[in-house]
Amino acid sequence: MYARPISVGDDAGWIAVCDLDRLKAETIVRVVGRDLLVIWNDGDVVACERACPHEQADLALGQVTAGRLRCPRHAASFDLRDGTTSAGWPSRPLRLYPARIMGGQIWIEMQERQPGR
Repeated sequence: MYARPISVGDDAGWIAVCDLDRLKAETIVRVVGRDLLVIWNDGDVVACERACPHEQADLALGQVTAGRLRCPRHAASFDLRDGTTSAGWPSRPLRLYPARIMGGQIWIEMQERQPGR
């Protein structure tokens, strides 16, 4: 599944990125101009960086399976709860960002969340 780009606008640190119905239908949505993704993961919204921290592959081309985002370039995957990388990969965790659903829209806070929080 390929993610289609969308446009966004700033509002006090939070940006509206897409509507919930679209995210549910597409699973992964790219946020153009921000190098971010929003992901529908078993009823939860996850926002993360778009480039794989290992080889900078476009994670919008990856797959979401069992709570993990799989890189399209290699066998590594990232836990969508905290960004941790699968065992054996020397790269840092995937950066996650706070996300919320308000009025049927997905919003992302642009301040980075630390892994493990």
